[in-house]
Amino acid sequence: MKIHEYQARQIFREYGIPVPDDKLCHSVKEVEEAVANKNGMTVIKAQVLAGGRGKAGGVKLAKTKSEAVEHAKKILGMDIKGYTVEKVLVTDAVDIKKEFYVGLINDRNTKSVILMVSAEGGVEIEEVAKTNPEKIIKYPIDPLTGLLDYEARNIAMKLFGDIKLVRQAASIFQKLYKLYVATDSTLAEINPLIVNTEDQIWAIDGKMNFDDNALFRQPEILAMREPDEDELKEIDAHEKGLSYIKLDGTIGCMVNGAGLAMATMDMIKLYGGSPANFLDIGGSSNPQKVVDAMNILLSDKNVKAVMINIFGGITRCDDVARGLIKALKIINTDVPIVVRLSGTNATEGLAMIEQTGLPTVKTMSEAAKKAIELSNR
Repeated sequence: MKIHEYQARQIFREYGIPVPDDKLCHSVKEVEEAVANKNGMTVIKAQVLAGGRGKAGGVKLAKTKSEAVEHAKKILGMDIKGYTVEKVLVTDAVDIKKEFYVGLINDRNTKSVILMVSAEGGVEIEEVAKTNPEKIIKYPIDPLTGLLDYEARNIAMKLFGDIKLVRQAASIFQKLYKLYVATDSTLAEINPLIVNTEDQIWAIDGKMNFDDNALFRQPEILAMREPDEDELKEIDAHEKGLSYIKLDGTIGCMVNGAGLAMATMDMIKLYGGSPANFLDIGGSSNPQKVVDAMNILLSDKNVKAVMINIFGGITRCDDVARGLIKALKIINTDVPIVVRLSGTNATEGLAMIEQTGLPTVKTMSEAAKKAIELSNR
């Protein structure tokens, strides 16, 4: 689950991380009211669940009240990476001397939370990782002790030469780790973390993601959810007993089992294709699941072909075939479908599929190649 910048800043404040004053506005009139009593410069920031807002023109510095209103008129309603801007954050401008990056993320290799810091703040950390990976300092945090005082200071010393700044930064690092653990986050980043002309450190942008599996014990976090279209599909899929994650490719995948689903996506990539999703129907032999899965797959306009890859153990291949046939009677589509069934009742299932005229194959590699071929037509 993702949240907006204004929501992340709210959490930062609750844990004592210094954040400039701000006001969330949904209209130009609200922006006018927000800047009415301000004397200094302000920043108008689009609130969408996408990066690169500044490059897209969604972040503007306003030197006057009238300029702030004009910026708001242009930003509200703007399209940023497919998201329509429906609200903006009006925040006090800060005199920036230097920008830094600070982030926390789960790391499977070290089985811990990794603290990442860099003097290359204000730009996408993925870009820094590509071009200057040596400028990112990574520090695994022991889950039994947390981020200790001396560890936080040592990391801060690598970024700041002034002991006063080191103490401020170390405190922010520890507070960020505390909120990360307390809120079941999977990502918490401040980009940029800035030093102003008075040698004070501020968090002027924030980004947070949370573990969906832990939301049941985070009601306050769950209340912040503003799902986009793709997230609504994922939520709907979960309620129907499916595991679905949308990707950017053109080949829709329906598979049973997470491991086989990952292998299927790898196979598609191996032969030059691009998977449109991860979709695991699980081990159930309920034909309705296949109907629901096909509805979700074909609702993605980017899908040019569907690859169904079932290895029947608990899942019966003939039930999958019945579900697919039922789905095709309900859903009117010209998207080509390739079917590979193996395992329990595969012979019966394939016989049913062949009567519909859909192409069937014996191996996963054949299915991937055929799906790619059909998607390119």
